[in-house]
Amino acid sequence: MIRKNSPQAWFLAIRPKTLAAASTPVIVACALAWRDDGFQWRPALICLVFALLAQIISNLANDYFDYKKGTDNEERLGPKRAVSEGWISPNVMLGVTLTLLALDLALGLLLLHYGGWKLIFVGLLVAIFAFAYSGGPYPLAYHGWGDVCVFVFFGILPVGFTYYVQTLQWNLPALICGACVGLVIINILVANNYRDRFTDAKSGKKTSIVLFGEKFGQWFYLLNGVLAVAGCQYFLLENALWASLLPCIFLIFHILTWKKMIRIHQGRALIAILEKTSRNALIFGMLLATGLLLSRAI
Repeated sequence: MIRKNSPQAWFLAIRPKTLAAASTPVIVACALAWRDDGFQWRPALICLVFALLAQIISNLANDYFDYKKGTDNEERLGPKRAVSEGWISPNVMLGVTLTLLALDLALGLLLLHYGGWKLIFVGLLVAIFAFAYSGGPYPLAYHGWGDVCVFVFFGILPVGFTYYVQTLQWNLPALICGACVGLVIINILVANNYRDRFTDAKSGKKTSIVLFGEKFGQWFYLLNGVLAVAGCQYFLLENALWASLLPCIFLIFHILTWKKMIRIHQGRALIAILEKTSRNALIFGMLLATGLLLSRAI
């Protein structure tokens, strides 16, 4: 029995197994900055904490808004949500989410010292996304934009700007890394939406899988991972051999998880696919980061 507003309730609410989506882009960006002789540990650490807090804020906001919209109900197959289970009251959840958002924005102000005042707009974009994803008059996740949002806000932006605050440049390698990381992290959302495709359809949540079907979800999942590894082959052009080769190992984990997802097909057992996909994203990030570091050493 989980007591209301207990530490255990909050620990489950932040969904710690999804935090790889926040840490992976920062790890890759820092490795790229190191390769380019631009790594700075202070802004890198701020970016990591900022990204983790942003992920937690997004998770809490999603918990709150999905409850308000009736998406989290007794038919839901995924992990239990704090508000719908009564572990945390809606008002408390919203209050803590807004408090953490203010704290994260204040933390982001420290990055202005490294990257300039233009970063204010990045912080505002992140804040808007955290709530617009599942809340507001046009919740993006309910209208098929979830995959695009994840690609941008968990791939392109965090990699690009973590790299930027350390090197004061945003180049093609940073864009490539951001795109590859974004493609891998999209699959965390795909695994979640594939599991919930029937209940999402009933509740009116139009994810890409609800819109385009089960087969689309299966092949989309596979293709994202393959394209991410294919994108890493760009580094052959920069004589960064390990950055192109090591990510290929990720395909072993990726394909095994994809096959298991198809074999399970539906039901609560698909929760394991979400967990493995999050693990795979971190593995990809570590492989790419290691490849970038080794390429500099060579």
